[in-house]
Amino acid sequence: MRLHRLDITAFGPFGGSQSIDFDALSAAGLFLLHGPTGAGKTSVLDAVCYALYGSVPGARQGSGQGITLRSDHAAAGTRTEVTLDLTVAGRRLEITRQPPWARPKRRGTGTTVDKAQTWLREYDATTGSWKDLSRSHQETAEEITQLLGMSREQFCQVVLLPQGDFARFLRADAEARGKLLGRLFDTHRFAEVEKRLAERRRATEAQVREGDAALLADAHRMQQAAGDTMELPELAPGEPGLAEAVLTAAAVARSTAREQLTVAHCRLTAAEAAHAAAERALHDVRELARLQRRFTEARERAERLEEGAEEHRRTRERMERGRKAQTVAPALELREAADAAHRRAAAAETHARALLPETFADAGAAGLAAAARRAAEELGGLESARRAERRLADLVAERADVDRQERADEDVLQEAEAWLAGWENTRAGLQARVEAAQEAAGRADQLAVRREGARTRLGAARLRDQLLRDTDEAQRRLLDSAEHAVRAKDHWLDLKEQRLNGIAAELAANLTDGEPCAVCGATEHPAPARRVTGHVDREAEERALAALQDAEERRSDHERRLAALRERLAAATAEAGDAPTAQLVEEADELERDVARARQEASGLHAAREELRRAEQEHERRLADRRQAEVRSAARLTRKENLDRERTTLEAELAEARGAAVSVAARAAELERQVALLTDAAEAARAAEESAERLKDADGRLAEAAFRAGFDTPRAAAAALLDDAAHRELQHRLDARHAEEAAVRAVLAEADTVAAAGREPADATAAETAAATAGLRLREAASTRDAAARRCAELDRLSARAATGVRRLAPLRQEYDRVARLAALTAGTSADNERKMRLESYVLAARLEQVAAAATARLQRMSSGRYTLVHSDDRAGRGRSGLGLHVVDAWTGRERDTATLSGGETFFASLALALGLADVVTDEAGGVRLDTLFIDEGFGSLDDQTLDEVLDVLDSLRERDRSVGIVSHVPDLRRRIHAQLEVVKGRSGSTVRQRGVA
Repeated sequence: MRLHRLDITAFGPFGGSQSIDFDALSAAGLFLLHGPTGAGKTSVLDAVCYALYGSVPGARQGSGQGITLRSDHAAAGTRTEVTLDLTVAGRRLEITRQPPWARPKRRGTGTTVDKAQTWLREYDATTGSWKDLSRSHQETAEEITQLLGMSREQFCQVVLLPQGDFARFLRADAEARGKLLGRLFDTHRFAEVEKRLAERRRATEAQVREGDAALLADAHRMQQAAGDTMELPELAPGEPGLAEAVLTAAAVARSTAREQLTVAHCRLTAAEAAHAAAERALHDVRELARLQRRFTEARERAERLEEGAEEHRRTRERMERGRKAQTVAPALELREAADAAHRRAAAAETHARALLPETFADAGAAGLAAAARRAAEELGGLESARRAERRLADLVAERADVDRQERADEDVLQEAEAWLAGWENTRAGLQARVEAAQEAAGRADQLAVRREGARTRLGAARLRDQLLRDTDEAQRRLLDSAEHAVRAKDHWLDLKEQRLNGIAAELAANLTDGEPCAVCGATEHPAPARRVTGHVDREAEERALAALQDAEERRSDHERRLAALRERLAAATAEAGDAPTAQLVEEADELERDVARARQEASGLHAAREELRRAEQEHERRLADRRQAEVRSAARLTRKENLDRERTTLEAELAEARGAAVSVAARAAELERQVALLTDAAEAARAAEESAERLKDADGRLAEAAFRAGFDTPRAAAAALLDDAAHRELQHRLDARHAEEAAVRAVLAEADTVAAAGREPADATAAETAAATAGLRLREAASTRDAAARRCAELDRLSARAATGVRRLAPLRQEYDRVARLAALTAGTSADNERKMRLESYVLAARLEQVAAAATARLQRMSSGRYTLVHSDDRAGRGRSGLGLHVVDAWTGRERDTATLSGGETFFASLALALGLADVVTDEAGGVRLDTLFIDEGFGSLDDQTLDEVLDVLDSLRERDRSVGIVSHVPDLRRRIHAQLEVVKGRSGSTVRQRGVA
């Protein structure tokens, strides 16, 4: 990395714009950065760091995202900006950064904050121009960090070498060195490895403990299942040997449970045999008791059969009489049916005769039938008269309809005549409405054109009035700016005259002993001019000139604005005329009202046309209705005459046919009723005669059937007849008697039953008690055997689950042992880690060893071969080892701590350490060349010889095409180093000057 140019504006103590040419300074290899305390030497380095990383080291960044970087000496309108031109990794880049800026508001009072800005450009050698790469903060930061290979902290330690920090590094303990080296070499990942291993150890330990807890829980369950005969190991979860102890105790418990199961099974077998013998004895006693009860019950049933023998005889006789009466039942049913039919026929005949006139009371069936035929013949003769009567009714209805149509046509004619009489007036009125609406529509269009013109003139008049006010305001501002420009010019001329009067003192301020004067060329300056009070320097004059230029620019802006306003005013006046705005407003409003009225009148045009069209259609319809009504009236006269003639003929014919009846229909209805009554009476009389004959025949057949069945009279046969229910009841009694007799005989004939009756009565109670006792003992033995079997099954299940858990936990336990060993080893707490060195400390120790080797190459040269830096990994007291740093004194041959070095020795040792660290970090960052380095302070503690040796070492860096900037107050360095960058402090801010460069 090589710096070419740095431009600073309003940054830190620099109120204006400053430019530093690093190419010119680096040409000599060494250059000096000096200036008074507080002038801004460190701010130059801060600007380089800010350009690269967007922030400055340490607390100087402040808060507010870089707002505090702005110079308090800067003008209100000047924005803070840093531009750095550099070459890195073979690429020429330009980085420009602007921090957030609280600038004055363009309108009103107060300030507003502009966001930070970043530009990254790259120089294209083929085209000889710069091309933009990015304007993103993030993209620029990523690009620079990737090219440099260093973070901001590493850059500040490697490129901006702070000697005070390295002096403290030499005297620091291992922990402090570890923090610094950790930031530089980014060994945080190794600390993360330590942390990750510790977390993993805790996680696996928790899992192992959780598995052991589950194993102990299963062990407690096995103890409960074994009946507290199992002894649990006195070990906590996570302790070694827990799994083996639990599995051993489980095996013992399973063996004991199986022995108990065998004993319970033997007891159950004996109980089952005793229970079976008791059940057989109980069955034999119960069977004897059953046979004895069966014999007793059979004797009792035989006695009851003997007692019911008489009743059984009467039942058999009753069944026999019923069987005989069954042969007479058909004749009885036939006689009853004939009697019922005769009674119904006689009742029907009586009813039919009651409806006939008295003249037919004694007529027989044949006489009634003949009278019905005569009435039917008369009814047939009235059919033509009935048709004529219906036709007469139709004629009357048709004649009434003709009269109704005649009255309707008369109404139509009258209404049409009345409407057509006023048609001409109606059409004239509607036509007038249409013409008036058309005229209003045309007038509205003309008024709309005039209204648009009035609106245009009104807008131009309003613009004219506004431009008049703006022109007056612009003219006033022009006068003010012109007066301000005159005052600024007078002030600049006064300051310029004062500076010319005191220019000698300003030139004398730059004189240096031994260097030629810029005016006379003399190298001696015995009496240089002195600045008097109120001296005006170049910066004051330039500020006054800048103020004059700003005033002239504002005056020019006001003149241009006034000219533009006047041009617009002329155009607006030409369009609006001289009429006042109020008058134009009234005219526009009046035209607006006229347009509204005209459009309101024209809005009825469509409605008027529609109404006229509907009226013409109505006129045509009325004419057609009148013509049709006249035609119908002419045709209706002939039809009325025909209907009246046919009606007269039919009325004469009907008067003859209906006789004394009201109408032909009434006469026909009377004859139809008479025919029906006579016919019914004749049928009823014939049915009564026929039913009387059938009843007489049925009586004869019944008497003959009763005699053949053995009954004296038909009544006796009917009394002996049984219905179905009585027959079923008697048959059931007989069947039950026969079955009971057979069952009793069968029981009394059984040999076992008769033999059991001869034995002593059975004692079932004692046998049941013995069987119950045997059953209780069997259940107890079975329960004991089942409990032992369940215990064995539960112990087997829990033992299998425990064994599975132990197998599943074995890999996790092995992983825990491995992780615990690694975590203890990386944390430095393991017995295998003899030096108690953490992993991060081990890595840093290797880096520190490299730094010490690189620093020794320069330290031996600075100390004339006396001192050598060596790394030590010995433990310091009870602390951890790995980051010790000692110095070997070649004069004494002794190795001692770096804290014993003197002040000057500490300086060049820390310088050598810083340069060595820069080389190592550079290699660590990917080998990016650092062609520009800065060394901050510490040279005042060296004697002349040591200072020469240190400068020789720094000067030797030029062999590798490096340039080194030394930041120091030591006056002797100004004589030894010709290329200088001086920071000059002043009331209006600091400035930079380069000396001894081409």
